[in-house]
Amino acid sequence: MRKGVNSSKEALITSSNIQHRVLVPLYIPFEKDYYKDAFSIFEMCLNSILNTSIYKLKITVVSDGCCDKVNDKLYRLFRNNKINELIIEKDNIGKINAILKGLRTVNEPFVTITDADILFLNNWDKNIFEIFSTFKKAAVVSPIPVFRKQLSYTANIWLDFLFSKKMKFREVKNPDALEKFANSLGWPFLHDKYKDVIMTLKQDNVIAVVSAAHCVATYKTKYLKNIPRKNTIYKLGGNTEGEYLDKPPYELDGYRLSTYDNYAYHMGNLKEDWIVGTFDSQKKVDEKVTLPVFAKQSPKKKPLKLLAMKLLLKAFKIRKVYDFFLKSKGLTREKLKVFK
Repeated sequence: MRKGVNSSKEALITSSNIQHRVLVPLYIPFEKDYYKDAFSIFEMCLNSILNTSIYKLKITVVSDGCCDKVNDKLYRLFRNNKINELIIEKDNIGKINAILKGLRTVNEPFVTITDADILFLNNWDKNIFEIFSTFKKAAVVSPIPVFRKQLSYTANIWLDFLFSKKMKFREVKNPDALEKFANSLGWPFLHDKYKDVIMTLKQDNVIAVVSAAHCVATYKTKYLKNIPRKNTIYKLGGNTEGEYLDKPPYELDGYRLSTYDNYAYHMGNLKEDWIVGTFDSQKKVDEKVTLPVFAKQSPKKKPLKLLAMKLLLKAFKIRKVYDFFLKSKGLTREKLKVFK
């Protein structure tokens, strides 16, 4: 039996002026051993987003098979308005499938997809959106520049700037941050040869690093509309990030870039003193502003350019050809000997 009229019938959905959503997949099956600091690290990640962003945003967290205790904590964060959308999946469906749970309904023009162990630093979103504003074809921008990524889904950038001085090797802006990134992956140290130069793109006095990390990046949502419809069979690894997050923007001729300086840290699974110190020293931004509306784009596949990109990568497999262009972009003869 139904009595009366549903108040939502024929009502229009109120549109939001918020242009940016942050999406965080979270997997904490229990809070001991490898995961003993996991929720505390996630809270630092969440609070660093809220504290340091200068633009208004919404946050989606996808609980991917987290234990009941963690889900209770997440619900409290949701009730306290630190999370705008909370999706709870009882089973562990895998990182990418968890991301897809939230991604397929994102209406904002920009979405930041981040691991739950990223510490965001002051001005991270300011610098990311400066790159989007400067490089009109930018589709993916990470606040963490990573070494030796200059050929990772970037053949379209190479093709556009193959003979241009706008694209060249420059000194690494923040070698210490590169070292910390390597440490967060379990490396005891990062050899000097990996943190001296990095491939960059410059326009209107704005410098971006060519390519981007997987652990955190902001995407123009339109470049992710052609992601595969089927879920991935992998919980982690396999072809997941390449097929679902890297390929779609790349095949639509979107640029994959990073900020020149470092504006986030990958924390890993241990809550170290320097991480806590960095978090505690952050300047909290209380007054958020609305992200300006960017020019609308309708990215399309360019079959001829895709073919040219494949041919270029094939040519780069010839070491002499690749070395020639590396040298033309500012790499010295000595550096070529140890560059891979």
